[in-house]
Amino acid sequence: MGWWQISTDTLATSRFVVSPLAETVASLRTLERAVAAHPRERAWLERWLPAYRRRRAEEPLSARIVRAALTPRWSADFLTPAPVPPPAGQEPDTFAQELARVRATPPERARADLAVALRRPLPAALDRDDLAGRSADVLEWVWTRAVAPEWPARRRVLEADVIARAAQLSRGGWAQALDGMRPGMRWLGESRLQINTYDNPPRELGGAQLVFTPVTADVGWVCWDIPHRYGVVYPCAGALADTGRAPVPQALGALIGPARAGVLVLLASPLSTTQLVALTGQGLGSVGRHLRVLLDAGLVRRRRDGRSVLYFRTAAGDGLVRVAG
Repeated sequence: MGWWQISTDTLATSRFVVSPLAETVASLRTLERAVAAHPRERAWLERWLPAYRRRRAEEPLSARIVRAALTPRWSADFLTPAPVPPPAGQEPDTFAQELARVRATPPERARADLAVALRRPLPAALDRDDLAGRSADVLEWVWTRAVAPEWPARRRVLEADVIARAAQLSRGGWAQALDGMRPGMRWLGESRLQINTYDNPPRELGGAQLVFTPVTADVGWVCWDIPHRYGVVYPCAGALADTGRAPVPQALGALIGPARAGVLVLLASPLSTTQLVALTGQGLGSVGRHLRVLLDAGLVRRRRDGRSVLYFRTAAGDGLVRVAG
């Protein structure tokens, strides 16, 4: 199995980072495999898969490069750089800034990364200097058309996942927060983090920075910028991913108001006030007022979970959503 030796100092300085490039790579993977993990993703695929397949047919060389770079077992490193956490008080990198790192990959490194992903020498058709540039063009197409228009909603879902992971970390420590973050990943003890079940040699992270990045697709990978930074990209909690565009029944919105109805629909799974703010885009005061009304009406209840208070629908709330829908 593959595992990393992680010092206490590395864990102490680790960060959660939301990355538009990682979200775009995850979306590209979803388009390549053409399989949806949840209803929101299925609707997205139905909209964008035909256009992506047309582009792939028009640019067969770029399509071949992408397929070679995103194999089921490994991804070419140049396509998945480790996200860079922003300094305190500064905004995270934009998609354009992250994509520039992909485009700037030296040709010899891109060829070497692609050979590692393929696990064999490069075929003559792929032994070229524009591997990184063509791959970046595909990523830019996916971002511009299929991800950027709904990035604010996706970002709220990803930020809600980060909040949930941070709460889990405060309650149960790193072992609880990391176990099951992605398939094959678990805390082994003695400062060892299993990252997959492959028979790879262990890595000593030393003084490197460790970053964790959620994506809404049901995919994940590890990445690095040796020796400075290592990253784990993981699928965010299924309940959150699926509610990124949770439909609000029109009748329910007419009855209690669309904003309040949106909160009630989201509470099919227990969520904190902070998570609801991230998912709905409403202010903290507005979400608080909606929760008070829903509590008084007996449609939701709350319970304490460590330092957080989680809200969830009652049987009456479930029934109202079901009947209205």
